[in-house]
Amino acid sequence: MSIKPATIRENQVTKTRRLPTSRLLRWAEKHLRDLPWRVEPRDPYRVWVSEIMLQQTQVSTVIPYFHRFTEHFPTVQVLAAAPLDSVLKRWEGLGYYARARHLHRAAREVVAEFDGRLPETVEELSKLPGIGRYTAGAIASIAFGHDAPVVDGNVKRVLCRIYAIRGDTRQPAIQKKLWTLAEANLPKGKAGRWNEAMMELGATICLPRSPRCDKCPLARVCRARELGIQDKLPTKATKKRLPHYDVTAAVICKRGRVLIAQRPVGGMLGGLWEFPGGKREHGESLEECLRREIREELGIKIEVGQPVTQVEHTYTHFRITLHAFECRFVNGRPRAIQVADWRWVRFDELDDFAFAVTDHKIIQALRTLDD
Repeated sequence: MSIKPATIRENQVTKTRRLPTSRLLRWAEKHLRDLPWRVEPRDPYRVWVSEIMLQQTQVSTVIPYFHRFTEHFPTVQVLAAAPLDSVLKRWEGLGYYARARHLHRAAREVVAEFDGRLPETVEELSKLPGIGRYTAGAIASIAFGHDAPVVDGNVKRVLCRIYAIRGDTRQPAIQKKLWTLAEANLPKGKAGRWNEAMMELGATICLPRSPRCDKCPLARVCRARELGIQDKLPTKATKKRLPHYDVTAAVICKRGRVLIAQRPVGGMLGGLWEFPGGKREHGESLEECLRREIREELGIKIEVGQPVTQVEHTYTHFRITLHAFECRFVNGRPRAIQVADWRWVRFDELDDFAFAVTDHKIIQALRTLDD
């Protein structure tokens, strides 16, 4: 089905059609989900943690992690005082680990510069690590009652459909239009509840596929529904084919212990522990790659043995096949050359360290082999 041109010019729509505030807020009173970070009175710290966890992650996935994380780090002071290893361990499995590192660093800034009180304004919040425009607006409005708009993926979808906004939502002009609409519709003094209502509407009613228009409190003013194009909006960007890489990992054993390495904090999966290895270069065999990587990262010589497991994994911008091998330590003294740290640990100590999901699959394979 082709998208027909709108009979009302978009600039006229955005200038004249405001959303029915009371109708959406009444809907929210009945339909907002009972979530652990929505306990009244709102705790700014818990709101902040939830918003960081919810970046690129579904609510159902976040809830158990939120409970565990806030039980272990109940205040910003406790979080700031914790070592990064402990924070990453509590975050383990939630993914996008830069969020945890930024949260930890921001907690230390809040304690050092704001006497342990999270700043209230969008401007001050935006200066903290890991807090962008959306997250700053969410915290400022929900935790502190400031009149700040938010535009996340759910709000973006709702606004694109209501105002029949076409085009790639990643384009600056479209993003500017969406933020302008979000701010123009913001009810003064009720921004926090309004923002939650808009996000909830996108998460539960205005779904990416098969939106539940019959249940939507804004159906009467939805331009996309009027035109019959709600399933076509927002405009879907063409997906690029993700590059693929072969990566190796070494399970190096010596006297009942295994060698693990910590990834540099500033890089991808920074601060997590792993079975050392790296990406295969053009023309290398997997065994050659692994010997080279271990020499470059740790300065030791190994003998590559039998395969342990093969793990397929997709990241945001690329895919990998991880090939893990049993390896024998030959000689040398491990050094932190291209890693942050290294340890010889017993197999029963592996659970004390934070690993990426790919390395957890190696651990599972090793335990299966031992059974």
